[in-house]
Amino acid sequence: MLEVNSLSMRFSSQLLFEDINLKLDVGKRYGLIGANGAGKSTFMKILSGEIEPTSGNISIQSGSKVGTLSQNQFAYESYTLKDAVMVGNKRLYDAIKEKEDLYVNGDFEDDKVNDRLAELEIICAEEDPTYEVDVTIEKILCALGFPIETHNDLMSSLTGGDKFKILLAQVLYPKPDILFLDEPTNNLDLEAISWLEEQLKRHEGTMVVISHDRHFLNSVCTNILDVDFRKIREFTGNYDDWYIAANLITKQQELEQNKKLKEKEELEAFVRRFSANASKAKQATSRQKRLEKLNIEDLQVSSRRDPSIVFKAKRDIGNEILEIEGISKAYDGEQVLSDMSLKVEKGDKIALIGPNGVGKTTLLSILMGDLKPDSGVVKWGATIEPSYFPQNTTDIINGDEQLFEWLQGYDENKDLDEIRKCLGRMLFSGEEQKKSIKNISGGEKHRMMLSKIMLQKGNFIALDEPDNHLDLEAIIALGEGLYNFVGNVICVTHDRELIDAFANRIIEMKADGSIIDFKGDYETYKEHVGA
Repeated sequence: MLEVNSLSMRFSSQLLFEDINLKLDVGKRYGLIGANGAGKSTFMKILSGEIEPTSGNISIQSGSKVGTLSQNQFAYESYTLKDAVMVGNKRLYDAIKEKEDLYVNGDFEDDKVNDRLAELEIICAEEDPTYEVDVTIEKILCALGFPIETHNDLMSSLTGGDKFKILLAQVLYPKPDILFLDEPTNNLDLEAISWLEEQLKRHEGTMVVISHDRHFLNSVCTNILDVDFRKIREFTGNYDDWYIAANLITKQQELEQNKKLKEKEELEAFVRRFSANASKAKQATSRQKRLEKLNIEDLQVSSRRDPSIVFKAKRDIGNEILEIEGISKAYDGEQVLSDMSLKVEKGDKIALIGPNGVGKTTLLSILMGDLKPDSGVVKWGATIEPSYFPQNTTDIINGDEQLFEWLQGYDENKDLDEIRKCLGRMLFSGEEQKKSIKNISGGEKHRMMLSKIMLQKGNFIALDEPDNHLDLEAIIALGEGLYNFVGNVICVTHDRELIDAFANRIIEMKADGSIIDFKGDYETYKEHVGA
């Protein structure tokens, strides 16, 4: 279906990967993984034809339809939701729109008009043989949470997250033979992610997907493409299968290298001891030749690095934690929170879940004092010192300061050595700590915010989608850090593996304003609600 031949990619002096040869088969769903900056998105863009490689080529089976998830959420502002999805099949969309225009404005006395209508009917029949385009799009939109009465609304009326859902529907609707998806679960709630998983598992062609959601990769992928060591290696199986295989390969390489190093030491010792001894000279010469032939390759350094996320509270937490009573909040007359009450107990580590738009971010903003409720009160315990990871972290981390200076700005009394060590644990090396805050990536800004929370040493941590922009290794480290934290946590996330890692209480906010408050882990919660 798709072949990669002798592919290399270089940006200036940086070599991302070289001499890549792969064959991506029909019926296989490939998860493209690797550390941030390893070249995953670049490789995807090469596959989809968006950019040219430095050398090598991509060959795609003739006649194959290719679908690529668009990242431009504002490209279809004047389209209705239905039309924005339909344009995923551009040939069908253009034919239907031209046909509609001719029926309204065409001169039916003109043979050219009638001939053109006949041609358009043929195109429609070729692209939509069962004439089910309207029904198909309606089903997709409803499954993504858009009621039928909204399907003729304009894209400009949607929030960013909902625009992304439409782009997802747009690429899935035509059922392309080859499907390229870069972070398709971004901005999706748990229900939409589950729907997407089922859709992709039924995809019959070839698929390549980039995702930092382990549960998603495990559910969807049949193969893994690992971007590391300037190579792209293929593994059979899902993410967990890759993890086991990759670690086994690394261990085998380490054992082989250690074996050769030991042999080298023994040969060198023998040569030193007996090279001047006439009776042993022949053996010494033989061992010298073996030594010269011994090929000890350096172990390749992986581009993956595991951050060390450790949350420690500087103050013991008391028995009274947090209580909210009758919280309500509306925006422009639309009620988001209505008479919500909740009590957080000592030791609670809460995953706050629910569809997009139900008020999860609003609730955290009220708890942290960034937003005033229309009614109701928030009561914090006297011993509580909260730390906050807001959803708009990438927007609020700005300025000309160097990284360590930005952190120092929150506490001038904080020891500079402690700040530098904290940055080091979050994978900012000595020189990187001098970078300007405004020049770092979204993932680096999220690591900076986590560094700030670690340095604050609060005993109650509130996080709003902290896993966005983080790679898999950082998300795993975050889950471990929250699990080991001796304090309280409330975290908004759609990453099920992260929820499984730390949560002992699940609070689901429903679209009708009600909540489900369940004390237990997420897997038990799903059984409880019959999901």
